[in-house]
Amino acid sequence: MTPTLSPKRPPSLFAGSKIREIEEANSFYYNSPHLADMRNTTLLPSPEEDLPHLWQKPTYEVLLTRLKKLRVEPPVWNLDASRAQILKEQAVTAHDRREILSFLSTIIKSGLPWLDSDDERDVIWEEASKRMSERCGRTAMGEITRRWPFENHGDGDFDLVIREPPLTGDSLGLKTWGSSYALAQLLHEFSAGPLAHLFLPRALAVPQEILELGSGTGLLGLAAACVWKTNVVLTDLAVIIPNLAHNASLNQEVVDGRGGRVEVAALTWGGSKDDIDPMFWEPNRYQLIIVADPLYDDDHPSLLAAAIDEQLALNPDARALIMVPQRDETTKGLLNNLRGELARQPNPLSCVKEDIVDGQDDWGNEHDDEEMPAVGFWWGVFGRDRSALS
Repeated sequence: MTPTLSPKRPPSLFAGSKIREIEEANSFYYNSPHLADMRNTTLLPSPEEDLPHLWQKPTYEVLLTRLKKLRVEPPVWNLDASRAQILKEQAVTAHDRREILSFLSTIIKSGLPWLDSDDERDVIWEEASKRMSERCGRTAMGEITRRWPFENHGDGDFDLVIREPPLTGDSLGLKTWGSSYALAQLLHEFSAGPLAHLFLPRALAVPQEILELGSGTGLLGLAAACVWKTNVVLTDLAVIIPNLAHNASLNQEVVDGRGGRVEVAALTWGGSKDDIDPMFWEPNRYQLIIVADPLYDDDHPSLLAAAIDEQLALNPDARALIMVPQRDETTKGLLNNLRGELARQPNPLSCVKEDIVDGQDDWGNEHDDEEMPAVGFWWGVFGRDRSALS
């Protein structure tokens, strides 16, 4: 006789005190003054959009459909949208978050005994956990796919689709940070300004002429291939490469359609030959190197400077375009260290032009009822010291 088994309990990730912690952490959404005017508007959901009550024993199909409709896509961070505007837009399209969190936590805590199988219960618990994680902060989100729009600059608008796996450990390259989008939106200005000499006819005729270091999810490099209609090599640590290659494949039609091409290869700064694709064994091949938000640890300035010196061509026209968010005194200090390290390379580099643009960054604490302060995105164009090359 087969014993009667009670349904498996859901994972403990959001059980008990953790649920209360998440509910408290998200309280700013309900008390934020930015949402006050939205609460004065009656937003009554249609009957088919009501959250089902578990005492009614909703079917697997009903629960799954409703959970999928509750999916939260993070906002696209650009130079124009404010946090308050994004919160208002979310408030217009969402149910009251307390009701949703209560609904999700009830599912996660429930044994769902009326469902037909453990497989169905596992799917529902997983979907509810994902919806909960989407509401407890940027770095807690599971896998997401976002569209990043680029406005027309004489050649038609286009979107890039970027997959971001769950953030685990130190794999920060699995997320798309605000500086990549900020720099990508300015690429057309650089090719018409401080990098114009590289975009004269036949200036970029050599294959793989542009190299991106620390590509992460690939947004900047993919945008460069589209905007500049040229070949870009996207690089990062070996552990980041599978997702980077996925995003390159995901956007291949868009890149090809705009006259660009991308390659993906592993390149570890300061790594051995085992950590570096053979295509990088020949040094000083690239006329242009681009990199955004590369500095997180004390050793990054020296490692990045050495990588740039190893890969950038040994001629006075070669350039490195770098963007570093000025989030705090630590990041400002890392930037100053990078300047010094570049100047101390065997073939020194110095900054020929620099500026700071305002933007927003989804790095750090999102449980704040104040508007996110603007982040200064510093950019600099570096070139070889002509006297050292002579």
